[in-house]
Amino acid sequence: MGNVFLNLMDQDEVKEIIESLKIRRRIEKIDLSDVYKRILAEDIYAIIDLPPFDRAAMDGYAVRAQDTFGASEDNPITLDLIEKVGAGDVPLKTLGKRKCTEIGTGAPIPKGADSVIMVEFTNTEDGSVQIYEAVAPGTNLSARGSDMKKGELLLSKGNLLTPERIGALSAIGMSKVPVFTKPTVAVISTGNELIKPGQELRHGKLYDINSETISNAVKACGCTPIYSQIVKDDYDTIKNKINEFNHADVIITSGGTSAGAGDVLRQVVDDMGRVLVHGISVKPGKPTLIGTLPEGDKDIVLFGLPGYPVSALMIFNAFVAPFLREVAGFPGYNQKKESIVLKLSRRYHSARGRSHYVLAKIKGNVAIPIIKDSGAITALAEADGYFKVPKNVEIIEKGEEIKLIPFPSF
Repeated sequence: MGNVFLNLMDQDEVKEIIESLKIRRRIEKIDLSDVYKRILAEDIYAIIDLPPFDRAAMDGYAVRAQDTFGASEDNPITLDLIEKVGAGDVPLKTLGKRKCTEIGTGAPIPKGADSVIMVEFTNTEDGSVQIYEAVAPGTNLSARGSDMKKGELLLSKGNLLTPERIGALSAIGMSKVPVFTKPTVAVISTGNELIKPGQELRHGKLYDINSETISNAVKACGCTPIYSQIVKDDYDTIKNKINEFNHADVIITSGGTSAGAGDVLRQVVDDMGRVLVHGISVKPGKPTLIGTLPEGDKDIVLFGLPGYPVSALMIFNAFVAPFLREVAGFPGYNQKKESIVLKLSRRYHSARGRSHYVLAKIKGNVAIPIIKDSGAITALAEADGYFKVPKNVEIIEKGEEIKLIPFPSF
């Protein structure tokens, strides 16, 4: 038999170890067209007033408000029309007493005007405009800087760049945006039994599940996955594959962490670097391995996940995802995951002595536990999230409230 676990660590102790690991954040400037779902690396201040000029908020006529006082349906006031200005035009004439300018939404307000009367309350006739409603100064116009003044904070460092925030960057004319460089994460599946989807499935072989599931989970954390070929359970093969990724920030393997004779990842990491964790007091995911590999002036962080897909993804969500989000600068790392309080649909028995992560699906205000083994990928396909059973709890009764942590929506 192979090596046994040196120490089963409590999950809180493991999380403290993970939080102590450091990866240097890098910054790059990229085109505005490429910043969707990237993380802003610097505070951004407005370099112009928004809007940059007084502009019409409605189609109508730019007027001096005082020239409309007393206007009504029964007593219209007539103003001389001196110019027509559309969006993108520059007004050429200054508005004098009892004059007006026809104006389109978004067009600059001419000098002398202080309000816009909507076209619905006017009538044009022979070069003059009849006004049927009085307006106050500032009506139907957006003043220069009313949205934001030059020099004010527009977006904060750490913001996720959504379409709305990208629009704000566009509004100040920014074409290159400072963002955090996405950490690179090498994803390695190990197992003599694994083949790629699309290959012929022969007796004793299984399709590789973890490469795609873990790679896409890595993307959801704001990182760039680097996919490798499937690796055999062999010391030299695993070591050589890990050496190929000496440029990565993080390496995630799946399989090869148990105490069986064919599982050699522990020995590889021992020889190449330092094992920090090998065995966590949780279910599923007990044989998880965490280590560091020195490379130049940095350490590559390695997470060795169990081979069973459910175990691998549960450990990823509970331990690896928060770390990747933090190093990627993703928002919400220091916030607790939002949980949903639901009632349990049936009695649930848990093994005492280890914290237990239980997959569940939601039906109304009820959580239905999914009872399948950790090799059943269909359990993940059915699940909406998971809940945690403390290690000192053996039974949760039907109808008791649990806190379900939903899986992230990508």
